[in-house]
Amino acid sequence: MAERASHRPAPVHAHPDEVPVLTALAALADPVRIQLVRELAGSPEWTRACGSFDVPVGKAALSHHFGVLRAAGLVEQRDEGPKRVNRLRREEFDARFPGLLDLVLRPDPLG
Repeated sequence: MAERASHRPAPVHAHPDEVPVLTALAALADPVRIQLVRELAGSPEWTRACGSFDVPVGKAALSHHFGVLRAAGLVEQRDEGPKRVNRLRREEFDARFPGLLDLVLRPDPLG
């Protein structure tokens, strides 16, 4: 029996240079997306599969959140076998929006 190819389309990414500031701010305005960005910032590149994040949403909502982060130029994803792995586009995003991720990643004393 022949192996079946994946029917999942490859993720579409926006480069941070193409992202308006309001799109970036909107992507970072959601607590789930902030948690995803923070966890990615603390992980080596390409080591976190989508299902490895401890967020209070289901698969469909998680896919939506990753789509918003990709559209804002914050996250890059690639498929490795059955898993989709992620990396934070820190260097590229910092070049476009200097200091923004530093503010988001700073510990929040109010919780």
